[in-house]
Amino acid sequence: GAAPELVSCPAPDGRFASLSAQHPAAAWFERAIHDLWGLEAVGSIDGRPWLDHGRWPVLNPMSGRPVRHGTAPPQPEFLDAVGAGVHQIAVGPVHAGIIEPGHFRFHVVGETLVRLEARLGYTHKGTLGLMLGKSPRAAARFPARLSGDSTVAHSLAFALAAEQAAGITAPPRAVALRAAMAEIERIANHLNDWGFICNDAAFPAVHARTGVLREALLRACHVAFGHRLMMDRVLPGGVATDIAAGGLGLIANALASIEAELPALERITASHASLQDRLVSTGIIAPELAVLLNAGGVVGRASGRAVDARAVPGYPPYDELEVVPVTRAEGDVAARLAVRQGEIRESLRMLRIIAAGMPEGEIMTPLPARAGEGFALAEGFRGECFCWLRLDDGGLIQGAFLRDPSWLHWPLLEAAVRGNIVADFPLINKSINGSYSGVDL
Repeated sequence: GAAPELVSCPAPDGRFASLSAQHPAAAWFERAIHDLWGLEAVGSIDGRPWLDHGRWPVLNPMSGRPVRHGTAPPQPEFLDAVGAGVHQIAVGPVHAGIIEPGHFRFHVVGETLVRLEARLGYTHKGTLGLMLGKSPRAAARFPARLSGDSTVAHSLAFALAAEQAAGITAPPRAVALRAAMAEIERIANHLNDWGFICNDAAFPAVHARTGVLREALLRACHVAFGHRLMMDRVLPGGVATDIAAGGLGLIANALASIEAELPALERITASHASLQDRLVSTGIIAPELAVLLNAGGVVGRASGRAVDARAVPGYPPYDELEVVPVTRAEGDVAARLAVRQGEIRESLRMLRIIAAGMPEGEIMTPLPARAGEGFALAEGFRGECFCWLRLDDGGLIQGAFLRDPSWLHWPLLEAAVRGNIVADFPLINKSINGSYSGVDL
């Protein structure tokens, strides 16, 4: 495929031409642009606030000319219930579990869902503003915490963008270690999602076993890299630390245990009739809708889109690992689970190749203090993590944007629940597993 290109457009008088009428996936971005920078997307299909719930101390905090809020905070705006017998159910932002906050407004007839609106923004941290004026090395902790379960992937996208802006590349050993950490993160999260999908379908036995396997892998990572989630290990220029003595063996043992148990876990999941009844034909995302909303990652591949940033546009060392996206066509919960299962096997395959060919040498290249601009994609367990970065003449961050793949997946959740019953919402939601924090910035 063609290499991605960075395109800019002027915004005279604080206005720019909307893309959302032709590309609906742009709608949430346009709403966020207005909230953060005060720029208006002319012709947007949805002009409501997104991140700003009216409780920030200032309007448009990234605009360079913020002003104080002068009115009482408005209530979030939702679409009206329309149609005979339609009523609304409001859920959140506080939920009955240790999960992130988000508000869901269900429109239902009896037990059947006819519409869902998600309202996020409750975990807004001001991440983009906190990065400004810092060196890429000093700012690296912010993308690492954008969505903690994707800390390696977001750190990698940020590092690749910073290296492009600075005109350097990471040493070969650092490149290999980054890929190893990224694939370990993918396996750990796919195991977690596999277990929780089964648990939400009232089949906790698989959840218990995947939890044990994941925990062993995270403990091995703590020994090998000094952090269970490998947070702050990937930095612009390379990696913060090499594998500790004894860590490689622990990781190899944890991965061997996972590979040994995969056939039995897959067989149990596939053969349990009541579980399959909950998964098959539930929460279908049609292939044409996945294309329209540019869905990537597990969600896109389970609806027939063979997209994977490791393959196209690609980045080292995946150009030497023959990445083949795992796809399904059905687009339901069962398909999304099957893609995760296949990707665990693919990650195990690639980790064997990475370990066998691990280069010796340095793990860090210094970043020069220079002006530049860079952008990069890194394939996380949810999909493509994107980073754009602009550096000033002193090598400090002048502008930045981080995009979690969940920006493109939450709208698909709204579509996937239609026609399903309310009781299936947690199952569909977990099968998509959008990040709240990753979108809230």
